Amino acid sequence: MSEPTGAARRRGPFKVGDQVQLTDPKGRHYTFTLEAGKNFHTHKGSFPHDELIGAPEGSVVRTTGNVAYLALRPLLPDYVLSMPRGAAVVYPKDAGQILAFADIFPGARVVEAGVGSGSLSSFLLRAIGDQGMLHSYERRADFAEIAQANVERYFGGPHPAWQLTVGDLQDNLSDTDVDRVILDMLAPWECLEAVSKALVPGGILCCYVATTTQLARTVESIREIGCFNEPTAWETMIRNWHIEGLAVRPGHRMIGHTGFLLTARRLADGVEPPMRRRRPAKGAYGEDYAGPNADGGAGR
Repeated sequence: MSEPTGAARRRGPFKVGDQVQLTDPKGRHYTFTLEAGKNFHTHKGSFPHDELIGAPEGSVVRTTGNVAYLALRPLLPDYVLSMPRGAAVVYPKDAGQILAFADIFPGARVVEAGVGSGSLSSFLLRAIGDQGMLHSYERRADFAEIAQANVERYFGGPHPAWQLTVGDLQDNLSDTDVDRVILDMLAPWECLEAVSKALVPGGILCCYVATTTQLARTVESIREIGCFNEPTAWETMIRNWHIEGLAVRPGHRMIGHTGFLLTARRLADGVEPPMRRRRPAKGAYGEDYAGPNADGGAGR
């Protein structure tokens, strides 16, 4: 049985073509690709790549300036933060939430719109494996080119489960029986009709948006289309901690707001979503609101 795509690049001694992440004594990271006969240069001296080729992961190398660097393969979260960018990347904290709450499973059939620089595509491909299907749509050809290079660099070549289409999802979507749809774009509400036809009953729609106005419009549009259950929305923040002996305190910096996530599940055909019991605050929708369920009131 052959190994999953990219697995061989994650274990064993360092080989030519591997990505290496060096950590200096101050905790700073430097990422490069191993090439025979090349040298790695820093302001603290240099060392030959050949010194790492064939060495086990977790080795320590010293430069000509006698500075020690720890050599490890970069984790996927490290890789996506250091790779070349066309568009902003989906941060690892959000990618992890998407994998968990959109329930991305091995063999899943997934559609993604807004490939950006390929960050989320890499996480999704690793989760669905070679037997899954990821069809990514990106409207900008320059972003698609950068994303393709980043994904193939991480996996060591083309991934058999990935298809990348340049164009708008709502105009080009032809996939059917899709398990999950991930929308990372400015106006996800424009794609709801198309993805609702592609998703299987019980399938999950997950949207990643940057602002509260996008979030509100997306949620109201999901309610209006009438074939999803009540959407759930949230955001996550990460705060590191400093631990040095008895000095244990929160870090001075944190990864705060990057975007909002929301999920909703596709209902069976012909089924109406259950009535919402939660009544919104008075004036929440404005006096002239005539949106979803206008005949029965905004809160039903």
